Amino acid sequence: MSVSVVIPTLDEEALLPAAIGSVLPGAAEVIVVDARSSDGTRDVARAAGARLVDAPPGRGVQLDRGAREARGQWLLFLHADTRLEPGWRDSILALDRRVVGGAFGFALDTARPARRYAEWAVRLRCRLLGLPFGDQALFCRRTAYAASGGFPHEPLFEDVAFVRRLRRLGPTVLLPLRAITSARRWERDGAARTTLRNNLLLLLYLAGVAPSRLARLYSSGRAHRELPAPDR
Repeated sequence: MSVSVVIPTLDEEALLPAAIGSVLPGAAEVIVVDARSSDGTRDVARAAGARLVDAPPGRGVQLDRGAREARGQWLLFLHADTRLEPGWRDSILALDRRVVGGAFGFALDTARPARRYAEWAVRLRCRLLGLPFGDQALFCRRTAYAASGGFPHEPLFEDVAFVRRLRRLGPTVLLPLRAITSARRWERDGAARTTLRNNLLLLLYLAGVAPSRLARLYSSGRAHRELPAPDR
C-alpha cells in the first residue's frame, strides 16, 4: 500500500528539507502545497523531489487541496517544521484494517528541560480527549478522508475538527513513533505559556467559540487573558 505525504508551506525554506527528508524514500509521493511563499520554499520543494501545488493561504485550505491531489491509499499530513522518526511508514501499514487513521507521538526539537512539560501536556490531552494536533502528523486512509469530508477551511483547529470527523468513522490510534517539531514557538513565547494558550483555545473551541474568533485571539497573543463568550 502507498502513502502520500502532504506538507502545507508558507516561507519555510529553512525547515522544509528536513521534513521532506524524514519521509523519503518511504512516501510514494510528497506534495508541498504552497501559499505564495516569498522565500526559497518553492525551489527547496522542487529540489527535494516534491510535487508543488498552489493554494490560497490557510492550513485547512492547503491540507484539503493536497489531499485531493494525492494518489496514495494512505494520506499523511506533515507540518513543514516537523519530521518523523524512521519506521513511520511501516507502523502505518501494519495497522489493523479497521483503523481509519491516527497520529504520532509529540516531541519538541530542543534540549531545554521545559520541553518535558509541553510533551507531557500533549500526552495528557491525547489520553483524556483523544485529540492530537496537526503537529503530530495526522494520517488516514484516503477512503476515510473522502467519507469524513476532509479538513474544514477554517483559520484554526482544522486539525481537531478533522480528527473528530475521523473518529465518527472508526477507530483511530496514537502511534509510539514521534513527530519531532521545531521548538521555535515554545522558545519564543515560553513552554508554559504556549501550552496554556493552546489548551485554553482548545477548550474554547470545544465550548463552541468560532474558529475565526479564536484565530484573532491567537494572532494577537491575548488568548491567555481574554475569554470571549461561546457563539450560539
